[in-house]
Amino acid sequence: MTGGTWNPPRYRFSQILPFIPTEEELNTLISGCGPKTSTFLQLLKETAMRAGEAHNLEWTDIDTENCTVRVTPEKGSEPRIFKLSNRLMSMLTDLRVKTKSNHIFSKHLRTQRRLFQKQRATIARKLKNPRLLQIHFHTFRHWKATMLCHQTNGNIYYVMKFLGHRNIRNTMTYIHLAEVIFSKVDHEYMCQPATTVEEAKALIEAGFSYECEIDGVKLFKKLK
Repeated sequence: MTGGTWNPPRYRFSQILPFIPTEEELNTLISGCGPKTSTFLQLLKETAMRAGEAHNLEWTDIDTENCTVRVTPEKGSEPRIFKLSNRLMSMLTDLRVKTKSNHIFSKHLRTQRRLFQKQRATIARKLKNPRLLQIHFHTFRHWKATMLCHQTNGNIYYVMKFLGHRNIRNTMTYIHLAEVIFSKVDHEYMCQPATTVEEAKALIEAGFSYECEIDGVKLFKKLK
């Protein structure tokens, strides 16, 4: 309108790979925080939700009969539904008794994040583990995505749908992380056979993945 000129700045995006903690470190934070924060963290760990998605959940999103949760997406993601563990369902049940709000986590997300940071600092100091200070809410999503890439042998489409990504390029980072992290460790596996559909179903629900079939017996494996 004024006839002025503008020279836009040049910016080159540099991607930084996220920090991936061990599962033991995540469990340490979950068990060391207060009830509400622990439930929030366990939810992030199992579902890889964004913190905002988890914070916006209402009790009507929880299906207690089928042990599932419906996620209303944010940031242009896809809607998802997740199966919840018995442990998490128990934590949610205990939390339901103590709250009268329609929302599961009634505090502002910023307040909840500050509370977590305070508890995280205390746990890191007691255990003398500074790595815990690198764990944020979104770290749980990074960890889950990397584990899924490893457990599904790089099934990028499955991981993309689990995370709610619309663009597969956003998911490719976790393939690289899984390759790097798990190539350095010589893991030991548990092996279980299954001869019926019921046995195979039970193993899959327990976290085992199908490996091969020998003499009509299907073999499943799981990290120890």
